[in-house]
Amino acid sequence: MNLSGLTSLPNKPLLLAPMEDITDPSFRYICKKGGADMMFTEFISSDGLIRNGRKSIAKLEIFDYERPVGIQIYGHLIEPMVKAAKMAELAEPDLIDINFGCPVKKIARRGAGSGMMQNVPLMGQITEAIVKSVNLPVTVKTRLGWDDSNKNILEVAERLQDAGISAITIHGRTRAQLYRGEADWSLIGEVKNNPRMIIPVFGNGDIDRPEKAMEMFDRYGVDGIMIGRAAIGKPWIFNQIKKYLKTGVIPDDPTLHEKTDIARAHFLKSIERKGEKTGIFQMRRHFVSYFKGLANFRETRLKLLTSTDPDEILSILDKIPVMFTEAAL
Repeated sequence: MNLSGLTSLPNKPLLLAPMEDITDPSFRYICKKGGADMMFTEFISSDGLIRNGRKSIAKLEIFDYERPVGIQIYGHLIEPMVKAAKMAELAEPDLIDINFGCPVKKIARRGAGSGMMQNVPLMGQITEAIVKSVNLPVTVKTRLGWDDSNKNILEVAERLQDAGISAITIHGRTRAQLYRGEADWSLIGEVKNNPRMIIPVFGNGDIDRPEKAMEMFDRYGVDGIMIGRAAIGKPWIFNQIKKYLKTGVIPDDPTLHEKTDIARAHFLKSIERKGEKTGIFQMRRHFVSYFKGLANFRETRLKLLTSTDPDEILSILDKIPVMFTEAAL
């Protein structure tokens, strides 16, 4: 499939969702190895970027092995969003992605993220201004609507396509739902099957196993699937889905030894990119997820979550396959 001239993607591509404090370079690295076809940075505040905020600028860092990769920005005013898009373009990503989907209160209540679902005209104006200001393809990630009484994604998708975007990703929940309840893919399917829609439509929400990915492809005909929370602690999910789509056989999970190797590679990349202190701190949530469900793991988990010594953490990881068995999972 060709993403509106952006780049050649495989049939039924799998995308890694942008997640704040999760999809940093080390996690993107491990998900690329796990089979992600395309990925995005953590979302970046347009205000923070144009003010040269240290944290915002750091998020612009991307690497050739990640490609195709998009930089995602958010905001609620046209001028700062255009300036931020131009700054992001200088980092040479493959595309600029606009976040119209974040449900976090402090963002949405300002009218940014999914808050923009309440102001479709401004959403269109911001998008059109960004499309005209950069030479890269522009894509959007959004939600079904503000709440159950205002599911306006059909109108929004057409308006954004008219504004010139190259693809749209839709999370199957409203802003009011946050991440509660079950994602509704039926409206995503309606957008995809709208005769007016000619750009690729990607679906997002609750894809946590290969069978569900196949079901969404078959039932709704989406062009691709974006995976977020299900990849945390399970970055191999992309390759598992690909194998299932190709063979119809549900792949086995990695062995405990293989999972430990993946966690180790992720940890080493984290401290390489962020330094020891930050790299160790940000890995703690991932360690919990990598070894979730491992019986009698409490003491070892505590050590992983409290150690500040990289060598000690590596030693703990080395011992996990020896101390625990597959049957314990």
